[in-house]
Amino acid sequence: MAGAMGDRLGELISEYDVPGAALAYLHQGELHESAAGVLNTRTGAKASPDSLFQIGSVTKVWTATQIMLLAEQGLLTLDTPVAELLPEFRVADPEVTRTVTVRHLLTHTSGIDGDLFLDTGRGDDCVERYVEACAELAQNHPLGVTQSYCNSGFIIAGRLVERLTGKVWDQALREQIIEPLGLTHTWTLPEDVLRFGAAVGHVDGEPVPAWGLMRSCGPAGLINARPADVVAFARAHLEGGLLKDPRAMWEPQVELPNPHTLGRHWGLGWILDEWHGHRVVSHGGNTIGQSAMLWMLPDTGTIACAVVNGGHSAAFMHALSTELFRDLDGVAVPPVLGPPEQPVEVDESRFAGVYERVGARITVAERDGGLSLSMESTGALKVLDEPVTFDLTAVDEVTFVGRMPGDPQWLSAVFYELADGSPYVHLGARATPKIS
Repeated sequence: MAGAMGDRLGELISEYDVPGAALAYLHQGELHESAAGVLNTRTGAKASPDSLFQIGSVTKVWTATQIMLLAEQGLLTLDTPVAELLPEFRVADPEVTRTVTVRHLLTHTSGIDGDLFLDTGRGDDCVERYVEACAELAQNHPLGVTQSYCNSGFIIAGRLVERLTGKVWDQALREQIIEPLGLTHTWTLPEDVLRFGAAVGHVDGEPVPAWGLMRSCGPAGLINARPADVVAFARAHLEGGLLKDPRAMWEPQVELPNPHTLGRHWGLGWILDEWHGHRVVSHGGNTIGQSAMLWMLPDTGTIACAVVNGGHSAAFMHALSTELFRDLDGVAVPPVLGPPEQPVEVDESRFAGVYERVGARITVAERDGGLSLSMESTGALKVLDEPVTFDLTAVDEVTFVGRMPGDPQWLSAVFYELADGSPYVHLGARATPKIS
């Protein structure tokens, strides 16, 4: 199987225009590794199983694990207000400042605007300075009433780690997780990553102008690793080796308004789903032209991590996981939600309007008897993201799908209302309120 998947990896990167990829998976207690393609299309450097790729938001599971280790030491509880641990912590809403808890941060239910990408420098105080800047962050939704992906919340969680350990987040990560697990190819800072073969992100086949995110985003998405190290980290969650009760992190905490994108529930850091009766614990990550996925099937003991540096990454990951888990465990990965066989009659006009949160504006417009959706980045990453527009097709009364230009993968959007009647759209794991 290892050799066959190694050959297949090369075919898949060609099919999905991926410059380079690496894969590691644990099956029946044995680790398998493979790689294909290049780390950089300009240099032609070959990808290898030991190459370091940016795992992006998979980092959040590591940060959540750091928090849980501190909880096991009695230094906090999940329901401890953040302000009790960080008295200087502020967001724009005074009541949220006072009452938001650690659990809210780890489950993306704080409602704090989540996509503040702010460069606060390269110093060891960068996370501290980022949290100071959160004083101006407004609420994307009221505290605890729904789920919306929140990078800011995990950077705040990283600052909690710093306060309780007395160390910068990067060093605490090494001492809490990386060194105890004996991981040799897991790093956060570019000067360390450069000592290894490091992948460069690509957009439209060309290397990206910025290699990585700013250091302040570390706890939300700055780990670089080879897939085997990521599998070893997940194995500690499955078999023990870090936490006394790692399975507590798999307990569902919140149901997702859009279950068609990542999973049905969020746990503590982990995304939770079910594939035809098989529990799936996972997380994905996207940085600037790089993507990663980590999957764990507790009932079979299989763990897999795949990383790529560009191309149609979402479609690649779905195709790879479909073949991998079918061949290893006989588990069928559900297809991505697409258009229904027969058109669905929906009053689409009620969803038209402008939806906006920090860093993004979504415009839903009536067009040719249907809807179109335009997405525009408005924050620090605006220079890296071109606005896109695509048509939406109704699947049911509130669920629509569409494809971005040139992308084979369907995206799903769910329109819904909070308990107070406020209209939102849930797209890309984020809840965006309607403003007009």
